[in-house]
Amino acid sequence: MKKMFLLFSHKLTDAQVLDAQKSHAIDEFVELPNNLKQLWGSFSPYAKSIKPSLREIIDFLDKNATKDDCVLIQGDFGATTLMVSYSLKAGLIPLYATTIRNSNDIKKDGKIIKTSIFEHVQFRKYEL
Repeated sequence: MKKMFLLFSHKLTDAQVLDAQKSHAIDEFVELPNNLKQLWGSFSPYAKSIKPSLREIIDFLDKNATKDDCVLIQGDFGATTLMVSYSLKAGLIPLYATTIRNSNDIKKDGKIIKTSIFEHVQFRKYEL
């Protein structure tokens, strides 16, 4: 049974679920527990290093992930870099989602209103 661990702050779309199942043979999607999800989404911009903060997330993956499980990693650039490095060393497959963005600009009352619609394309492996 192959898992995808979700280290990002959104919910998967139906298209992303289907793509993960088809392209990466994912059987189970694993969200971080609420305390770790909150941690992942709120690193202090004042901290000199966030590496110590990631210890709990790494411990969670050490206990729950097995070799060749996938980890969807998107968020703070520093945290993402550290978790990609950890995942590769741990034999996990770090991924990120790619999208197409369609934007529209509407002029109204002297202002510009911009709307963007993102559409999932694929999950791509991080490469170092």
